Amino acid sequence: MTILKLRLLFDDAMLGPGKAALLGHIRDTGSISAAGRQMAMSYKRAWSLVEELNAAFRAPLVTSARGGAGGGGAALTEAGLQVLQLYQDIVTKAEAAAAPEIAALEALLQPNDMSRQK
Repeated sequence: MTILKLRLLFDDAMLGPGKAALLGHIRDTGSISAAGRQMAMSYKRAWSLVEELNAAFRAPLVTSARGGAGGGGAALTEAGLQVLQLYQDIVTKAEAAAAPEIAALEALLQPNDMSRQK
């Protein structure tokens, strides 16, 4: 199975599969800590990535509320939803555009034969 991973490097920002996955998990769980757990990532690391994303774009991508009696949580803003969708669209289009070349490269690889490794 071939997976295409794209990392977009801008002057002072980067958006790649990890940050996109984190945004998707925050969208789905409503929580930065739950999103981090789903990715085997510490809350501190997840929060750091959210801060990077919020600082990199004109509008914040994630909003959060502190826990407490009413509970906390996090959500993607409209800008966050748009950034995630645009990134996913770019990956989908790149996969489709590069499919023949990826297949050709894959055909040139050694067969995945576990007996060769002994």
